Amino acid sequence: MTGQPAGTPYWDPAELPPQPQLHGVVTADVAVVGAGLAGLSCAYHLAERAPGLDIAVVDAQHPAAGASGRGTGLLGPRAGPALDRAVRRFGAVTARRMHRASQQAVRDVLDLCARLDVPCGLRPGEQLMATRSPAGLLALARQARAYRELGLDVPVLSPAGIRERVGVPYRAALLHRPAATLDPAALTCALARACADKGVRFYGRSPLLALRPGDLVGPELVLPHGRLYAGQAVLAVNSAAEALDLPVGTVLPLEVYAVATEPLSAAAYEALGGRAGHAVVDAVPLAPYFRLLPDRGLVAGGGTAAVPAGLAAPRIQDLRERAWMRLEHWLRDLHPDLARVRVTHRWSGRIGMTADDLPVVGPVPGYSDVWYVGGCGGHGLALSVAHGAYVAGALLGEPDPGDPLPWHRSHAPRLPLRGPVRPLVRVCVDAHGWAVRRVC
Repeated sequence: MTGQPAGTPYWDPAELPPQPQLHGVVTADVAVVGAGLAGLSCAYHLAERAPGLDIAVVDAQHPAAGASGRGTGLLGPRAGPALDRAVRRFGAVTARRMHRASQQAVRDVLDLCARLDVPCGLRPGEQLMATRSPAGLLALARQARAYRELGLDVPVLSPAGIRERVGVPYRAALLHRPAATLDPAALTCALARACADKGVRFYGRSPLLALRPGDLVGPELVLPHGRLYAGQAVLAVNSAAEALDLPVGTVLPLEVYAVATEPLSAAAYEALGGRAGHAVVDAVPLAPYFRLLPDRGLVAGGGTAAVPAGLAAPRIQDLRERAWMRLEHWLRDLHPDLARVRVTHRWSGRIGMTADDLPVVGPVPGYSDVWYVGGCGGHGLALSVAHGAYVAGALLGEPDPGDPLPWHRSHAPRLPLRGPVRPLVRVCVDAHGWAVRRVC
C-alpha cells in the first residue's frame, strides 16, 4: 500500500505560521487534530467566540497538506445523497433542510473569505450539474422534480440555456446557486494564519498515534515525541479514523484524481464560461467535472476513484496513470481548441466516503469531550467550514439548533475492511459508483 497521494497540485502552499514538532508533555483547553478546513474552521470559531481559550492544532504534516490543499476548489451546495434519494430516505422536510444547510455552508465560506480579506482566487459564479447521457437525463429529471416539489430554486437549463454559459453540447443541466470557485490551499493557509493571529498554537509533523481517556478530565493524545492533554478534543482526521481505531463507523479512504492545463486560447476560455466563472459537474456519480482558473487554465477532476488500502505501490501507481489519462482524454473532448492543450499538473487526493453518503459530525462514543468530523464524500469545501463552526459551538455549550441534521451523528455504518469479507467493500463501492472505472 502506498501511504500518500501523488503528484503536485496546481495550488502553491501559501505562508504558514510556525509549526514546531510536539515534544514532551503539552496541555491545552482544546486540542484540534487535523489542520484542514474542518479543523481550522473549528479552531478559528473557538478563538473568535472565546478569546481566552488555549487552543492547540496538531497535524501529521502541515496545514493544507491533506485533502483541503489537494482539492479542485469547486464551492457549491451538496450534502449527502441526491435530493430525490434524500426525500425517500429522510422525508421531504429533512431533505429540504439538508439542501438549505448546504447552501448556507456555501454562503458561510463566501463570508469567511471576505472576513479573512486574502487573495484566494475567489470567483463567484454558477455550478451546472449537466449531462450528455440518457442515464444522466433520467437522474436530472428525478432531481429536478424533487427540487420543484420542495419549492427549492434550482432551475432546469435547456441545451440553449447551457450554450449561453458553456459551449459544450450538454443535453440538460440543473443550475445551482450560490456557487463559486477558489484556491482551496490559499483559503486553508489563510485560515491557519488567522488562527495564529488569534493565539492558536500549531504543531506540525506530529501524527496522532493513539487516543486515550485522560486520568482526570479530557483525553490524552499520544504523538511520536510527546503527549497532549486537553480538556476537549476535535479529531478532524477524515478517513484516518480507521487507522486510529475510532468507533465512528467506516469512513472509507478513496483516492481521487485531477489535472490542470496551461492557459487556454482566448476563444476556448470564453467558450467554456471563463468570464462568468462557471463550473460544470456531470450528473453521473464521480463523473468528470471542470472549472477554469484565473490564469485561463482548466482544472478537471473526478471520473474515477480507487480504494488504496491493501494495494501495492506499483498497482496504485498504475491506477493513477490510467485515471489521469482518462481525464486528459475527457477534457480534450470538451472543445476543439483543447485537442492539443498541454497538461501541466497531475495529482491525486484522498476523500472520506461513508456507506450511506452522509458525513459524521458528533461526539466520539466512549470518550468524554471528544468530537469527530469527517466523511464529506468529496463535498467538503463548504461542509468542512460549516462543520468546524458547528462543533465549536457545541464545545462552547451554545444552544442546540434543535432538530439535528442526518449527518449530526456519532458513527456511520460499518464496512468490512479486513478479513475474508473484505471483498464486500468492492461490492459496496461498485454499487455507489465509486469504483475505478472507465468514463470516456
